Amino acid sequence: MFPHEEKFIRERLGREPNELEWSMLEVMWSEHASYKSSRPWLKLLPTKNEHVILGPGEDAGIIKFDEETWIVAGIESHNHPSAVEPYGGAATGVGGIVRDILCMGARPIALLDPIRFGPLEKDRNRYLFEYVVKGIADYGNRIGVPTVGGETEFDESLDGYTLVNVACIGIMKPEHLVHSYVTESGLKLILVGNRTGRDGIHGVTFASEELSENAEEEDRSAVQIPDPFTEKLLIEATLEAVYTGKVRALKDLGGGGLTCAASEMAGKKGFGAIVYADRVPLREPGMNVIEVMISESQERMLLAVKPEDVEDIGKIFEKYELEWTVVGEIIEEPRFIVYWHGEKVADLPIDLLTDVPVIKWPTKPYSVEKEVETPSISLEEAFEKVWRSPNIISKRWVWEQYDHEVQGRTVVKPGFDAAVLKINDSYGLAFVADGNPGHSYLNPYHGAMGAVAEVVRNLVSVGARPLALIDNLNFASPERPEVYWAFGETVRGLADAARAFGLAYVSGNVSFYNEIVDRPIKPTPVVAGLGKVKLEKIPGGPEEGDLVAIIGETRRELGGSELYRILGIKEGIAPRVYLEKEKRNAEAVLRLINEGLVSFVHDVSKGGLAIALAELSSWFNVGLKAEFSTDLKPIDFAFSESHGRYLLTIPEENLDIVKEFVPVKVVGRVGGESFAIKINREKVEKSLEWLSDIYWNELYRIMD
Repeated sequence: MFPHEEKFIRERLGREPNELEWSMLEVMWSEHASYKSSRPWLKLLPTKNEHVILGPGEDAGIIKFDEETWIVAGIESHNHPSAVEPYGGAATGVGGIVRDILCMGARPIALLDPIRFGPLEKDRNRYLFEYVVKGIADYGNRIGVPTVGGETEFDESLDGYTLVNVACIGIMKPEHLVHSYVTESGLKLILVGNRTGRDGIHGVTFASEELSENAEEEDRSAVQIPDPFTEKLLIEATLEAVYTGKVRALKDLGGGGLTCAASEMAGKKGFGAIVYADRVPLREPGMNVIEVMISESQERMLLAVKPEDVEDIGKIFEKYELEWTVVGEIIEEPRFIVYWHGEKVADLPIDLLTDVPVIKWPTKPYSVEKEVETPSISLEEAFEKVWRSPNIISKRWVWEQYDHEVQGRTVVKPGFDAAVLKINDSYGLAFVADGNPGHSYLNPYHGAMGAVAEVVRNLVSVGARPLALIDNLNFASPERPEVYWAFGETVRGLADAARAFGLAYVSGNVSFYNEIVDRPIKPTPVVAGLGKVKLEKIPGGPEEGDLVAIIGETRRELGGSELYRILGIKEGIAPRVYLEKEKRNAEAVLRLINEGLVSFVHDVSKGGLAIALAELSSWFNVGLKAEFSTDLKPIDFAFSESHGRYLLTIPEENLDIVKEFVPVKVVGRVGGESFAIKINREKVEKSLEWLSDIYWNELYRIMD
């Protein structure tokens, strides 16, 4: 909290807040809880289209899948906690986003984990990577929610730090919708789940400041303790309670604990709350009222129910052997009052907790883009370097630790362009997340637009029509003028790209202060997308003899590319997004898939065309030969990361019809025992055995 904010609070109250009141205000006025620096910009994002039932503002967003089915989606970051204690930080990140989905009355059905680390050559980064993945795996597996995809990237700017974003989707019937706010007074507040301990105290304030060099020792108590077995019981019990129709409002106790959950539930529509803090079941003896009110102990939910329904709801929780208690009530007067053993220990206007004034920080544009020449290196040497990159090779080491098939919905499994989950006998939901901090660092506006465009291409590649987006914006301190400028440019890019595709953001998260001791991260917007696909139309894979074709134009755009990262080149021009061409190409590819004219589609993104072709070959263990003629240098053509491109495999007899739909350039054919590409006079040829061994096994060797 800043001095001018403390002055505002004293003037508004006409007195000095007591220690408990200051603690609650500090939590609610933290960046992590209040979004005070990001709210002025987030207004730019489109939040409505024909699919949106509920946009941003509650624990998760909701889109209409069909008349009987709604999909709930949300995304969260757990960056600081995971950098301090990777196993617990990542696990509780999963638990938190799952409860956000549960809050709306939905059953969680799938997770995505976009995660980022420093280079694996360093022990600290390997430790963070290993235990973040283990935390996600253990928690998701034990609660029975599959992790079906995500991203895993490594970059020098994250040395000693980690970005852990987790997205979740749930499924619900329209009649089971529960809001996170009350619309009447007189309701009782029921706390259910784990007992409250001293873990996670000041978690949101810890997440709203830079990490120190000694954070692992200093801040470990701010990291919550995971308990997936209680979470599983909480999921089933909460849904059973919701299905009775007697739950009037529902929130999980995440950041800010009981203070945040109770004040937001009551204050959204102008009501107040009384909390009897001494009734909260405690895990540790001797806890004081401040610790009780701001603890972020996990696996806890807050329900608002009518007095006559309390016992019925309580019996459900007892059936699951979950501890529950009435800890408060909703009142007409818009105040937040806390009692401790019969004594009133806090009394604040509720809007002082929930309606935090925004801060607009100074901005300062920066410009780091500049044309550079690619070093003289053979196409073959460049290919070997990029193909072995931890950012390119298969993340099988990661997703084989996840039970990605639990619940039996996973139709397209991890490792492809997008995961697909079966929703009913005819249709599936495609789910994917993308981001490119290399591009966003060079040009925040086009980097953000590129993330949206890549999400759309990935959804389209599995035959899905995009429905909606969620976003997680990971940035350094907004107090840095260059960072705050980049944040604004990012939001503009996200907004412009979404509008061009007719898409809306239904939920999201902002994480600032991602830096360690004056080392800010690159701007890292992560966009997740949801799409609807007819299950029988999902492309199955290339066949021997199929033609290989390209849609889209390759330009000399290597700034922020994987090749330049490996070669240590920090400049260059970031790829530009041409929205009309992106839209046109996406529509054309969807038509080709729906008409059954293509056997497979893969978007061209990280690593460029050479890598997309090699991935296709490795995914299906098929030979492939392709030849290109270009005015660009072969190395620039092969590894450019221009947007708007798709790789297609086409049965030869369909080519003429395909050409009537869209201009495609046939560049080769599927077949043979090797992978070979020729660009002008330069050539790369590798055996399938070599190609597949590196792709599928290299990360296992690195982590051994």
